Amino acid sequence: MVYFKKRSTVLLLALSCTLAACSSQPSYTGNSTEQSLKQHANWQYTQDDATEVSYITDLVNIAGLDSLINQAVANNPSFNQVHVALKLAYAQRDVTAASQWFSVDADFDAQRNETTGTQYSSSLGVSWEADVWQKIADNVAAQDMTIASNQATYQGAKDTLVASVMRTYLNIILQQDLLNIEQQRLTVLENNEQSIVERYQYGLGDLEALDTARTNTASTRATIADYQEQIAQAKRALVLLVGVDKLENLPTTSVLPEVIEPLSALPEQDLARRPDLQSAYYNIQSKRYLVDVAYKDLLPSITLSASLSDLATTPSQALLTSPVWNLLGSLSAPLFQGGALRAQVDIAKLNAEQAFWEYQDTLLSAVNEVENALGQEQSLTQQQLQISKALASAKRSYSNYQSKYQQGLVDILDLLTVQQQVYDLQAQLSQINYTLLTNRIDLGLALGLGVSS
Repeated sequence: MVYFKKRSTVLLLALSCTLAACSSQPSYTGNSTEQSLKQHANWQYTQDDATEVSYITDLVNIAGLDSLINQAVANNPSFNQVHVALKLAYAQRDVTAASQWFSVDADFDAQRNETTGTQYSSSLGVSWEADVWQKIADNVAAQDMTIASNQATYQGAKDTLVASVMRTYLNIILQQDLLNIEQQRLTVLENNEQSIVERYQYGLGDLEALDTARTNTASTRATIADYQEQIAQAKRALVLLVGVDKLENLPTTSVLPEVIEPLSALPEQDLARRPDLQSAYYNIQSKRYLVDVAYKDLLPSITLSASLSDLATTPSQALLTSPVWNLLGSLSAPLFQGGALRAQVDIAKLNAEQAFWEYQDTLLSAVNEVENALGQEQSLTQQQLQISKALASAKRSYSNYQSKYQQGLVDILDLLTVQQQVYDLQAQLSQINYTLLTNRIDLGLALGLGVSS
C-alpha cells in the first residue's frame, strides 16, 4: 500500500510538472504593426482652405440626399450581404464560446428479447473539457477579433455605399448641366444657319459657310442625344445603388453644389480611422490567436464526465428511479499523427504572416490614396482657375467677333469658331468642377471620414 501511494505521488508530481511546462507556452506575436503608421510623419501636400468635419455626409448639402442614403443603407443588396456576414460572425462566436461549458446528453432505449422480455434503459451524461491551456479561450478571442474585423468591414462598406450615392447624385447634376450647355449651343447654331441663309438672300454673303454651320449643328444634336442617355444611365445607376424599383424627387437642377474640402491631420491619426486598416489589423490579431490554438492542440487535454444510468422492465421504473452513477476523468495527449499537428502550426503561422502583409499592403494603398487625392485637389483647383480665366476671355472675344460680324469685318466661320470655343470651355469647366467635388468625397474616404453608425 505504501509503495502504491508513493508511486501515485510520483505520477501526480510528474503530471503537475508536465502541465506546468505546457502552460508556459508563450503566445505567438509575429511581425509588429506598431511602427507601420508612425513611418508616415507628414502628408506630402498642404491645404489652404480645408475644413475639419466629422462625417463624409458633412461635405455636401443637397436636398433629398439624406433620404436616398437612408434607402440605400436599408435596401442595397451588396451592403446587406456584408451586414449578414457580420451577423454570421456573431453566431460563430456563440458556437465557439459554447465549448467552454459542459454538455448534457439524455438517452432512453427499449429492447426486447425472448428470454427477458422488454427491457428499458435510460441514461443521463454530463461531460466537460477543462480548458487548462486556455485553448478554447483563445478560440473565442480569435472569434472576437474576427467580429471586430467584420464590424470594420461593415462600416467601410457603409461609407463606400454612401460615397457612391453622393457621386452618382452629383453625376446626374453634371450630365444635366452638360446637356443644357449643348442645348444652348444648338440654339445658337440653328440661329447661325438661319442668319447665313437670310444674309445670302439679301446679297450680303454666300453659302460657303452653310455646310460648316450644318456640320456643327448635326454634331451638337448627336452630343445632346449622348448626354440624354448619360442622364438616364446615371439615374439607373442611382436606382441600383438605392436598391429600389423607382426613385422620386431626383435632382432637376443643373448647378453643382458646393462640396467642402476635408481637412487632413497627421497621417497616423487619419489612417487609424480607416475601416479597411482597422479590419486588416483585427484580422492579424485573430490569426495570431489561432497560432496559439494550433500550438495548444499539441498539448494534453483533460476531460471530466459523469453519467447516471438505469435499467428496468417498465418505462416508469427506467426513468432513473434507482440509477447507477459513474464519474470518469481522462487525460489524452497526441503522440503521433504523421506530423499533421505540426503542419497545422506552420499553416497557422503562415496565415498570420499573410495577414500582416495584407495589412501592410492596405496601409500603403491608403497612403497612396490620400496623397493622390491631396495632389488632385491642388491640380484641379489650378485647372478650375485657369479654365475660368480662359472662359472669361473667350466670352469677351465672342462679344467682339459678334460685333465685327454684324459690321461685316469678319466672316461667319470666324464667329462660329469663337462660339464653339466658348461652349467647349463651359463644358470643360463643368467637368473639372464635378471632378473636383468628387475628389473631395474620395479624399474624405481616404482620410477615414465615414458615416454615423
